[in-house]
Amino acid sequence: MSEARRKAAPARRRQKRHWALRVLGWLAALMFLGIIGAVATFFIVYQTTKIPDPNKEFATNTTTVTYADGRNPLGTFYDQNRTTVPLSQIPKWVQDSVIAAEDRTFWTNPGISPQGMVRAGVNIARGEQLQGGSTITQQYVKVMYLTQERTVGRKLKELFIATKLGRQQDKSKTLEGYLNTVYFGQGAYGVAAAGNTYFGVKDPKLLTVPQSALLATVLNNPTLFDVTDPDPRTKKRIIDRYHYVLDGMQQMGTITPAQEAQYANRLPDLSKMKKKSSRYTGPNGFLLDMARKELGQRLEQLGFDEDAITGGGLKVTTTFNYTQQNKMLAARNETPKKTDGLHIGMAAVQPGTGQLLALYGGPDFLKSQINWATTKARPGSSFKPFALAAALEDGKSIYDIFQGDSPITIQGQKFGNELSTDYGDVTLLKATEESINTAFYDLVDNQMDNGPEKVTAAAEAAGIPASKTLEDDKANPSTVLGPDAYASPVDIANAYATFAAGGKYTPLHVIKEVRGPDGKVLWSDASIMKQQKQAFPPEIANMVNYVLQKVVTDGTGTGAKDLDRPVAGKTGTAGGVAVEDRAENKKCGGCKDGSATLTSWWSAYTPQLSTSVLYRAGSTGESDLDPYSDDPAFFGGNWPLKTWLAFMKSALEGVPDADFVAPDEDQVKDTTTPTYTPPPSTPPPSTPPPSTPPPSTPPPSTPPPNTPTNTPTKTKPTKPTNTPVWPSLPTGGQTSEPTKTPQKPGGGQ
Repeated sequence: MSEARRKAAPARRRQKRHWALRVLGWLAALMFLGIIGAVATFFIVYQTTKIPDPNKEFATNTTTVTYADGRNPLGTFYDQNRTTVPLSQIPKWVQDSVIAAEDRTFWTNPGISPQGMVRAGVNIARGEQLQGGSTITQQYVKVMYLTQERTVGRKLKELFIATKLGRQQDKSKTLEGYLNTVYFGQGAYGVAAAGNTYFGVKDPKLLTVPQSALLATVLNNPTLFDVTDPDPRTKKRIIDRYHYVLDGMQQMGTITPAQEAQYANRLPDLSKMKKKSSRYTGPNGFLLDMARKELGQRLEQLGFDEDAITGGGLKVTTTFNYTQQNKMLAARNETPKKTDGLHIGMAAVQPGTGQLLALYGGPDFLKSQINWATTKARPGSSFKPFALAAALEDGKSIYDIFQGDSPITIQGQKFGNELSTDYGDVTLLKATEESINTAFYDLVDNQMDNGPEKVTAAAEAAGIPASKTLEDDKANPSTVLGPDAYASPVDIANAYATFAAGGKYTPLHVIKEVRGPDGKVLWSDASIMKQQKQAFPPEIANMVNYVLQKVVTDGTGTGAKDLDRPVAGKTGTAGGVAVEDRAENKKCGGCKDGSATLTSWWSAYTPQLSTSVLYRAGSTGESDLDPYSDDPAFFGGNWPLKTWLAFMKSALEGVPDADFVAPDEDQVKDTTTPTYTPPPSTPPPSTPPPSTPPPSTPPPSTPPPNTPTNTPTKTKPTKPTNTPVWPSLPTGGQTSEPTKTPQKPGGGQ
């Protein structure tokens, strides 16, 4: 290599370093410009961000609820239960309890939490939900100035306002505003209203340390820490959080370790706690309660906080029809003369939409939160249409012959008809018309493989919510007679609506639309319609409708002919031992088995409307219904049908008649000649002659001599439990763990 070339090599290395330095210089310059731009942007946004008027903004955050028309108000999820008091009237231990619970660095932080910002950034990068405000200042800003939606834009705006508020406003002023506006649950906004609501203490200066600590406990999440919730898991959460607050107060020096130990032993007394807001009063309180619970589920799916319900300024439109609801309330007056201890549950669903149009769950939600329209009960023979649908899917014909004589032996046990009546060989059509138990046992357990399981599958496909009770009974021959608490009137109304809609199932719901304070649609039931599915082939649904129309024209529901339009329906009764007699029945070895009627149903539909009516008695709904009627038993074709008719006549007034789609002619052509043995001409002494209906029975004409009596079959239930469970959507009251299937259930008519 020449000397000249050896000298040239270092020049190339210097040239490479020169280009590397230039690239680094450009990167540094870009970074510097980026920093300047970010700072400039922050400064501009910070300067242009205005702190709104808190009282004006807070007043607009009311969440309103209307009927389906969007005009008639149903209620609100916010009460102006707020009394503003200056910070000087709020004791230090009350202030410190909230600071210990929510933001222990409140007095020193700049109004925002850098750690919270990093956490929110990580969640955004992961595509997860944004975190709520983590400092008291941020929470105050969110409640007072912003909507509850979790979006990046809303979060950034919250940070800018919180930062500006932290710099421009004295911390004491922020704390005062927070303590006067934060939601403590039970409709109480602010510490003054909360003290009065929970403890009957109107003046915050009179609140004790334990009372202050409990208020600070529940404000974190009034639903999660609901002191009225009997669930032991909720109570444990409350106690743990309560101890956390006391520990923070001790660390802050507000209370001594000895005081902390003393207060931690027990929660403060809540005996003076006020009842729920008057907005829930009356029968429509059940509607508002159902709407609130479903709204919570919808908002949770969208990533909203719980407090969006009460302070999000939402506009909620329900599916409840204002006119139909009033007509249902009027129909409840069509009841027996004796009503003390009598309960009625009614629900009306629009076929093909899943919309609950009207509901009656009880006379006053504030007096009793048991919603008799959503609480599950024994459906009795109301379950037989699902056996009919399952049989048709299994290839059976409505003219197939089954045993109508009593008793029938299934799995080594003998089961019978009401009053042990013999009907001879009957078709499936006749068995449904007259609700003949033995024929359905023969159908499900002798003529169908895995019959009980197919019945439950058909019920669930139609809309009966899956449950442990139904799952446990999938192999039980008595499932077809609905002896256990399988369904509520809401469930039955929607399941029958599936048949009315040509076999199309649509999930039941009570929320039609949710809009934000800006008018933007956040959720609508258009998404529900996307979940619609063909549960049964149309030809199966059409045949079920055909058979259930025969129940009205020729069977146990002839009173419904007074509607004077096509109707398909089914009676249902379930008997057993009244709760008052169960101890005695146990002592006497079953001497009172089947002595009471526990549930009585009439559920029927037109192509436009499906309505179910249930009667029960006693505080638990397990008392005898028979004393409420002059008939030998509380027939489903009597008072339940009368109440149903009172509603349906009014509800369908002015609505054009509509026919069900007729099944194929070949399917309904009767090619059989079954043997039919009429019931004895001389019935037992306690039963009215079959040729003469009871005086209060609604059928307008005299039934034929071969029509069986309407006395429901009595079941032999086991003692029920009262363990509360979460009811299926929509909710609206207490329910109980269903009893185990009785050995010899009824179902009757």
